[in-house]
Amino acid sequence: MTTLPSLFISHGSPMLAIQDSPARRFLMELGESLPRPTAVVVFSAHWETIGNPAVSFAARPETIHDFGGFPAALFDIRYPAPGEPDVAARVAALLEQAGHGVRRSPDRGLDHGAWVPLRLMYPDADIPVLQVSILRGGTPAAHESLGRALSGLREEGVLVIGSGSLTHNLYEFRGQGMDAPVQPWVSEFGAWMHERLHGQLHEERRQALLDYRRKAPHAERNHPADDHLLPLFAAMGAAGAGARGERLHSSYEYGVLAMDVYAFA
Repeated sequence: MTTLPSLFISHGSPMLAIQDSPARRFLMELGESLPRPTAVVVFSAHWETIGNPAVSFAARPETIHDFGGFPAALFDIRYPAPGEPDVAARVAALLEQAGHGVRRSPDRGLDHGAWVPLRLMYPDADIPVLQVSILRGGTPAAHESLGRALSGLREEGVLVIGSGSLTHNLYEFRGQGMDAPVQPWVSEFGAWMHERLHGQLHEERRQALLDYRRKAPHAERNHPADDHLLPLFAAMGAAGAGARGERLHSSYEYGVLAMDVYAFA
């Protein structure tokens, strides 16, 4: 069985589901470029728990529309991918073996951090999907550890995805259009991340990334909270020690959202 990479996907705005953009077109082709996974595990920025991670065990996860103020067409979308309780049990066991307490959620559905990119990648909704929560207030290192616990799943045909956004400051939208010029404080942060994520993730790069809030330019402005970048560290960890990063896509939306996609293997 082919070992899959792990992925970090910037899902940006929920409008990605219905509005044309370079990022949307890229994700529509990404699924075909990868070996078909047996299941998908998503660390989404939109499911946070306190203290310990939670794992979704729903056999038929509902589509969660966890947003407001968007067109009705978004609320009409359903992504009826099945769950996979057996894989969920394996995920929970691996996390526990690595020393993490685990909550088991019997009915958690798929939030838009999961279903928006997956609907573009796998529109037939025929690949089982489950989610793992991120930790509210957790560090990048803690999320790397969560991902590292699941690194062996990649050899079993399971695709591990961290879904967030390389930059995520919604206070800075200010009514810009989709094609608004990128702000320098956004592009400078993205360039710093790319210099450390693209290529061999040796220890110096890894430590700088884990300490990005102190080391990266404009870190707090791009991420007033960590939630949308923490899935990146889970994806990094899921690739295991000595991983290499590769930027698969880079574009910007509304002048402030960096829509980068990275693969780790």
